[in-house]
Amino acid sequence: MPTSAVAGNQFRSDGGIHNPARANRISTLWKMQGWRSISQMGDEKTGTRNFAIPLAVAAASRNLSSTKGWSDWHGCPDFSAHSWCDMPDAAVPPELADHLALALIPGLGPKLTAAVLQHFGSAAAARQATAPQLEAIPLIGAKLATKFAAALRRVDITQEWQRIQLGGVSLALLGTPEYPAPLATIPDPPPLLYFRGAFAPADGQAIGIVGSRNCTPYGIRMAERIAAGLARAGWTVISGLARGIDGAAHRGALDAGGRTIAILAGGLSSIYPPEHAHLAEAIARQGALATETPMTVDPQPGMFPARNRIISGLSRAIVVVEANVKSGALITVTHAAEQGRDVYAVPGNADSPASAGCLDLIRKGARLVRSAEDILEDVGGLAPFDPPKPTPRRAKAATGPTLFTAPESVPESGPPSGLEGALLTVWENLTQPRHADDVARETGLPAGELATILMRLEMKKVIRRLPGNMFERRG
Repeated sequence: MPTSAVAGNQFRSDGGIHNPARANRISTLWKMQGWRSISQMGDEKTGTRNFAIPLAVAAASRNLSSTKGWSDWHGCPDFSAHSWCDMPDAAVPPELADHLALALIPGLGPKLTAAVLQHFGSAAAARQATAPQLEAIPLIGAKLATKFAAALRRVDITQEWQRIQLGGVSLALLGTPEYPAPLATIPDPPPLLYFRGAFAPADGQAIGIVGSRNCTPYGIRMAERIAAGLARAGWTVISGLARGIDGAAHRGALDAGGRTIAILAGGLSSIYPPEHAHLAEAIARQGALATETPMTVDPQPGMFPARNRIISGLSRAIVVVEANVKSGALITVTHAAEQGRDVYAVPGNADSPASAGCLDLIRKGARLVRSAEDILEDVGGLAPFDPPKPTPRRAKAATGPTLFTAPESVPESGPPSGLEGALLTVWENLTQPRHADDVARETGLPAGELATILMRLEMKKVIRRLPGNMFERRG
């Protein structure tokens, strides 16, 4: 075959272009992602080709030639000389390389990563740590230290970096200007954030909308309406791309022409649930997809509660649209209380199991909202997010303390107003930071009852949760 102007290209008799070197490279990258080969994509029943491609490839292939398209199913498509098939092996930026390596170590979550960085002073130094050095960190025992030391010696970031480039993904490192300011202030913020799309200054004014996957048409309708109203008012909508309420919230914001950010539990190489792939693509164009999870890691049940803290961390307030008493959305409420975010709940029928969680939140003091206007009336006058400063809290609209609001004044000589019974007993026990087990032993309260009391005190913002299941009074 004759060779084209692009190195290695060969013209076929049908006018298409075949490049063996590119074909081999694209096949390698495709297999690295775990996808089917291009030649396998299509309708197996009809024999027709399916031109839909995975989200990450769609993002990376925007330089696709407008004249040829997918001209060679067994090799590389006819891309320009600067297309993704050429995939230059760009080096990982030095400031990210060591942090990316830490992110790839199994079991090294946000708390342990923070402890490791504090102990060694830098990610580069942490990568050189030996097992005895790691064991000196209070949260790491001998067995874990040996495991981490071995993983740090053999970790290879090359494939992860190639996946990041292929997927059009960016990285935001905690402590850099690219990192979302509200998220940096929460307990255990993600050390490294993967994202597709872009964060914008306007995202400092964001509202999280959450609820059950198994929701009713009423829940879908309310989520879309509230999200659209907030988006039209210039607020970014944050949610988790899950089925049900999450998806409705994203769609409502997009349909109103606003910004929305989806926080995923798994990596960005594949979208979960798969039926939201097109929705995810729209979100990336009009906001961002973000996760703390490496590219090819599939979401596991235990990863969703950790994901929820990022949803609330990016938000000024959380709205629970429809949730039953066991909904994972209530975990987001707990994170919101710990992070000092306001909580709102949409009421439903009193006898509806689908709304039982929301009704319980309202009974305990969450603010009842019926529309975006109710939320905007309360938060619309706030300035964009700034890191907390040692200044008095803004006055609340409520006339008295509730489950989700701090008392208007906390006398220095006594307990906060509105506390009595077991709530007061636990608050008085926290004269210094204490572990929940110690509080249970000293107060004689059963563990289940104490957990409920501690959560209520957190929601009243008179105590705060510390790493390691420790608690202390708020000043």
